[in-house]
Amino acid sequence: MGIPANQKTVLITGCTPGGIGHALAREFHAKGLHVIATARRPEVLKDLADVGMTTIALDVTKAESIAACKQEVTELTGGRLDFLVNNAGLTHTVPATDIDMDEVRQTFETNVFGVMAMVQAFVDLLIPARGLIIMISSLSSISPYVFGSVYTATKGALNSYSRTLRQELRPFGVRVMVSMTGTVKSQIAKLNRELPPNSLYACVKEIYAKRLKFSQNNATVSTEDFARQLVAEALKGEGWLGGWLGGATNWFWAGGMAASVKICRFLFGEWLLDELAYRTFELSKLEAIVRREGVKKVE
Repeated sequence: MGIPANQKTVLITGCTPGGIGHALAREFHAKGLHVIATARRPEVLKDLADVGMTTIALDVTKAESIAACKQEVTELTGGRLDFLVNNAGLTHTVPATDIDMDEVRQTFETNVFGVMAMVQAFVDLLIPARGLIIMISSLSSISPYVFGSVYTATKGALNSYSRTLRQELRPFGVRVMVSMTGTVKSQIAKLNRELPPNSLYACVKEIYAKRLKFSQNNATVSTEDFARQLVAEALKGEGWLGGWLGGATNWFWAGGMAASVKICRFLFGEWLLDELAYRTFELSKLEAIVRREGVKKVE
């Protein structure tokens, strides 16, 4: 059964309860849109289905899963899609010298290549609707996030991809909005990691343990509040000059620390963000140990 022709539609990836995607699904639904919420295991989305949302199984790293999702969405909407929210993502909070390359590839598959595959698959549904693609990026894409080099690399790649994609899709009336997301109290963080015994950072395990919890312990914005802000922005419409005047902004800043990072970067450039990250994540303590005792790497 299709949906009314005058009802706008939104497809959201990564809608597992407790995360940003789940809150976005509820907020778009509250605004009267027909929400297509996806997750690898759609049974976890029962609360969304119970209030009338469409729930679909989707793994953005699998071509066959994307194709099946597209077919279902096409049949449901009649070949139109107003909003595509690329939210599905993984974190990888590990020092750059300790990363597991299989996990690195998995993180890029979800955070970067999965986004590209979704855009390729759904662009022909977005064009008839003059739709909006929303990328859930992160402040860490422009500000050093110690022990998060892999995650920040994926979000930096997402930003660059989105800037070019915006220009390429502009002739077709499809817009791209990037959310520079600050700290939001969600369940994305993996809190039970441990450093390998031979890590360069083994002597400051307590700093690493504190870093694992940083985004959640310092989150001042709930997923619901973040969703309200983002959806309100997204629903502003097209505007003029490719989104630079009126309408939904090209770069949306929200979440804890978003305003301060934006202002610091504009006024002082990279150096202040670098210094703040170094001190915030207490690497100066490790520097003091190295100067005093040398490098202690357990074999």
